[in-house]
Amino acid sequence: MSGLVLKLAPNERVLINGAVIENGDRRSKIAIRTPNANVLRLKDAIHPDRANTPVGRACYIAQLILSGDAALDEGRRQLLLAIAQLALVFEDKASQAALCDARISVEDGAVYPALRRLRDLLPQEDQLIQARRQ
Repeated sequence: MSGLVLKLAPNERVLINGAVIENGDRRSKIAIRTPNANVLRLKDAIHPDRANTPVGRACYIAQLILSGDAALDEGRRQLLLAIAQLALVFEDKASQAALCDARISVEDGAVYPALRRLRDLLPQEDQLIQARRQ
């Protein structure tokens, strides 16, 4: 199969070009053959209230691009800026690798992989915030 292949769990929801699609009772695969379709797994979606930290905001920008709620060029510009700012804070090798992967994905027009890599930083960001409060 060419294009994007989504493997969906039972009852999993996905947003494709603004339409929420819910899988049935069994696992399934969906092939999306339309280039540049806006696709977002709703289990990966961040509620706007959660977008109150630098990583959360970067993830939310990626989500807006994927849902089609942000203009692609402006959204990508903002996302690349957010990633560059995060690279100044997260200094460990694993975080730098995640941010590098996210940047390359955005530059290649693959926003969903960038979102996945950015989400990997959320637990570490929570730890940093908790440490600052103590």
